[in-house]
Amino acid sequence: MKVLQLINSLGAGGAEKLLVDAAITYSKLGVDVDILLLKNVDSPFISKLNDYPNINVFWLSTTTSVYNPLHIVKLRKHFSKYDIVHVHLFPCLYWASVASMIGKKPKMIYTEHNTTNRRRSSKLFKFLDKIIYKRYDEIVSISDSVDENLKKHLGSSFNNITKIYNGIDLQEITEAKPYQKEELELLDNNVALMQVSSFTAQKNQNFLIRSLKELPDNYVLLLVGEGALRKESEELAKTVGVENRVHFMGVRKDVPRLLKSVDIVILSSHFEGLSLSSVEGLASGQPFMASDVPGLTEVVKGAGVLFEDDNEDSLIPAIKKLAEDAKYRNDVASKCQERAKTYDILTMCRQYQVLYQKNN
Repeated sequence: MKVLQLINSLGAGGAEKLLVDAAITYSKLGVDVDILLLKNVDSPFISKLNDYPNINVFWLSTTTSVYNPLHIVKLRKHFSKYDIVHVHLFPCLYWASVASMIGKKPKMIYTEHNTTNRRRSSKLFKFLDKIIYKRYDEIVSISDSVDENLKKHLGSSFNNITKIYNGIDLQEITEAKPYQKEELELLDNNVALMQVSSFTAQKNQNFLIRSLKELPDNYVLLLVGEGALRKESEELAKTVGVENRVHFMGVRKDVPRLLKSVDIVILSSHFEGLSLSSVEGLASGQPFMASDVPGLTEVVKGAGVLFEDDNEDSLIPAIKKLAEDAKYRNDVASKCQERAKTYDILTMCRQYQVLYQKNN
C-alpha cells in the first residue's frame, strides 16, 4: 500500500506540521508514504524528514501559484503511482478531485482542517463543493465543530465522513528542556505569555497586544509565527506603547522548548478546526488559555481556561489569577497535560490506517 500525502506547501502552519509528523509516524508503522507539494517554499519542518530518507518529498513548482489549475495535469501523473492519495487544504481539495477524474482513480481521502471557510457563504461554491467532495472515498473531520459544520454544509447524502482528532508527538513536548529566562532576554520577575500561530485575522494577536496594556509592566508577550499581518501587529504594539513588552519571534524550530519556558500559553483565535497549537499548549506542562470559540472550546473546556472571544474584561482577570495563584495554576497545568493525552499522533495515525485499508 503506497500512500501520497498532498498539500499546498510545507510552509509554517498547523496542517503542514501535522502532515510531516504524521508521515514520520506512518513510516514507523510500516506505511510506504511520500509527500507531494503544489509549491516548494522554505519550511521549518522539512529538516525533520532528513532522518527518514524513505519518505520522498516532491513538488510541482517553485514559482507557480498554488491556485493555478494547470496543477491538475501534473497531479494526474503522480497519482498513477499510488494506491491512496490523502489530500489536505484548499485548493488541493479541488485540484486533486478533478485530477482523479482522469484515468484510473486511486483511493481518495480528504481531511477537513477548519471549522468554516469563505466558500461556504457562496451559493456557487456550495454547489461546486458537493461535486468536488463526491470524488473522495473518505472524508475526515478533525473535531466536533468541524464535523458538525461540514455535515451541515454538504448535506445528508454524504455518509462517508469520519471524525479523527488531530494528534501531536506528546513525547517531543514532554522531553523538551526549558530555556532559562535570560536566554530569552526575559527578566526574573517577568510573567511571560506566549501564542504560537500565524499572523492572520483568525488568530487575533492584536487583541492580546491591546490587552497587554491593561496588565502590569512585568507581563510580556511572546508571539511565535509569521504571516501577512505581522507588520500590522508590530505597528499596533508601538501605538499602544507596549513594543518593549512584545517579542516577535518569527518561525521557530524550538517551539516545544519555548512552550516549557513561559508562564502561560494562550491562543486567542476567533475559530479553529482542531488547533495543534492548542494541543501543544495543553501538553506543555504550563497552564493553557484559549478563547471560547468553535474548535477550541471542546478541546480546552474542563482542563484549561476559556475566556470570551475578543473580551479584555474576561481575559485580564483570568491571566492574573493564573499568574498570582500558584495552587490554581498548578492544578490547571496538570489538567491540561491529562487532556493532551487524548490527542496522541500515534492514535490518530492508527485510525487513519483503518481508513486506508478499508475496502482495499
